[in-house]
Amino acid sequence: MKQILYITLGLVLASMMMSLASCKGPQLKAADEAYDRGEYYDASVIYRKLYNHYNRKEDNWLRGELAYQLGMCHLKLNQGNRAIAAFQNAIRYEYEDSTTLLRLAQAQQREGLYAAAINSYNAYLDMCPNDWEAKAGIRGCELAPKWKEEGSRYIVKAFKFLNSRRSEYCPMYLDKNMEYLYYTSTNEKSTGEKHSEITGTKKGDIYFIKKDEKGDFTRPEVVDGGLNTEHDEGAAAFSPDGSTMYLARAVRQDWPTNVEIYTSTRSEAKWGAPQRFEITADTLSNYSDPFVSPDGEWLYFVSDMPGGQGGTDIWRINLKDKHGTLENLGPQINTKGNERFPNVRTDSLLYFASDGHPGMGGLDLFLATLQPRDEKDRTAMDRWVVENMGVPMNSSADDFGITFGEGESGFFSSNRGDARGYDHIFSFIKPDLQIWISGYVVDKDDEPVPNAVIRIVGDDGSNQKTAAKPDGSFRFDLQRGVKYAMLASAEGYLNARQEFESDTTEEDAEYNVDFILNAMFKANIIENIFYDFDKAVLRDESKLALDSMVMLLKDHPNIVIEMASHTDRVGSAKYNQGLSQRRAQSVVDYLIANGIPRERLKPTGYGESRPKTVTKRIHSQYPQFEEGVTLNEEFIKTLSKEDQQAADQINRRTEFEVIDTDFQY
Repeated sequence: MKQILYITLGLVLASMMMSLASCKGPQLKAADEAYDRGEYYDASVIYRKLYNHYNRKEDNWLRGELAYQLGMCHLKLNQGNRAIAAFQNAIRYEYEDSTTLLRLAQAQQREGLYAAAINSYNAYLDMCPNDWEAKAGIRGCELAPKWKEEGSRYIVKAFKFLNSRRSEYCPMYLDKNMEYLYYTSTNEKSTGEKHSEITGTKKGDIYFIKKDEKGDFTRPEVVDGGLNTEHDEGAAAFSPDGSTMYLARAVRQDWPTNVEIYTSTRSEAKWGAPQRFEITADTLSNYSDPFVSPDGEWLYFVSDMPGGQGGTDIWRINLKDKHGTLENLGPQINTKGNERFPNVRTDSLLYFASDGHPGMGGLDLFLATLQPRDEKDRTAMDRWVVENMGVPMNSSADDFGITFGEGESGFFSSNRGDARGYDHIFSFIKPDLQIWISGYVVDKDDEPVPNAVIRIVGDDGSNQKTAAKPDGSFRFDLQRGVKYAMLASAEGYLNARQEFESDTTEEDAEYNVDFILNAMFKANIIENIFYDFDKAVLRDESKLALDSMVMLLKDHPNIVIEMASHTDRVGSAKYNQGLSQRRAQSVVDYLIANGIPRERLKPTGYGESRPKTVTKRIHSQYPQFEEGVTLNEEFIKTLSKEDQQAADQINRRTEFEVIDTDFQY
């Protein structure tokens, strides 16, 4: 990011500034020195003038180097299209540096030209097969289209209220009240007469916006009290109580330009003049991107000091005991690239930006989750799982500097969509998943059960209760990935229960579960009870229904039921009564064998003596029979042969009815 004031020293390889010493005049030398200081805008101006000056054919070898250096400036300034053109010119002029292809690939990736970038990366790998940057770049280019296709539930919008025609970046709330939002800007009102040698814009100052009585943000104000200077003020962070500010500041002296962390104390709503915060005695390294842990104990920051993984790393130091507590976050977080802008949300959630982990281009936002330790292994190291935050939080440009407000909402910085490479602030929100479970509570005849109550208990500790509406419907909010036990009850009915587990898919969903309650002191058909023809032996496919009956009786240990079996009109009344009695006894025997006391069960065979009256439920299954009609022999004889068979099938049934509710063991 050209606006984030971090001058990474020692990253420019000697090969990038090779030979030509005898051909370099004062201007080219000045451009090279400006580039080495990280003053990319000033360097690009000189390189451009020299590139246009050396336009003879015999100067092509020099134009190749100038084009490469110009491309590097544009790459640092996030001007991807200009960088692509410059690197292609360097190749056209046969600039003899293999990294030209690598930098071209990175510029193409920053512009979202993933197929072209992969080709350039592979061409570079043909010459340097073990280069980690190219391999990470290819992986990012392969994943980016997938991330774009998958998307996420985040909603991202440009924060137009705050953004100007220059750069705004690194938003940060003052404290947990979230009434003040601070950020850095290079707009034309910023302090200092000189423009930044790095960006060509005004040097950064720290601003803030605050909420009024209605909760709306007021117009931006620059922080006064001597906090802002003629130097570049960068990212700011705060102690949990909002009384101390930690800020990055780039101070240009003759050589080099260094970034260091300063502190400022707030008194009577004003910030005092910053004081340098010394982390180590190393004056050659840079220190930036401060963030204070929620408990106020640790200062997280970014540095290129020795002992890191490469590039810039995320470190931390104990604010209560600075001596001997300097820690690098290690290779699971830090890479050979650049890790930036840490935000420690909880002890186990770390957000940061990186161009070393595979990403869409430039800096991407990442979430690192600390995994639980094995309590039995005291020597186990911390293990982090790092994941790209995906689209739309990330783009092919730089995405960084995240801060959180209420819930899964907040702000971050990005230079997406700005051809000049300027950073802007974007808001984001991740709406809660809309997950419901709904259904109906009805009786065996599909009639709504009046005054039914549904309870749902989750293994996450949740416990909800609601009454069904007059039509029997109900609805609950759920959480993702939770197991639920559900119970429906109503006066005059036996309870019914179900179990349900919501899946972990990150999308809105509505699940359906219906409860069918058995009425007390009323016959209730047991569906799917089957016997062999003209026999009383239960078939195997009956056992699922009977197992449910076992569970129902165990759930209601004080009820006594009559188990009734009915036949159709075919055969003599005496034979049908005997067959039905034997069938009822078969069901009772199964229930006894599965733990139900014999005293709670009364088997009764009714033969053909109780033809079924058509209910709402039966009518929905057999619309040819009107609701309320009794399927007796006289009526059945008036039907077609096909409908007679259907009526006989309805009459062949097994039912139970509660006859006592005071059984005592």
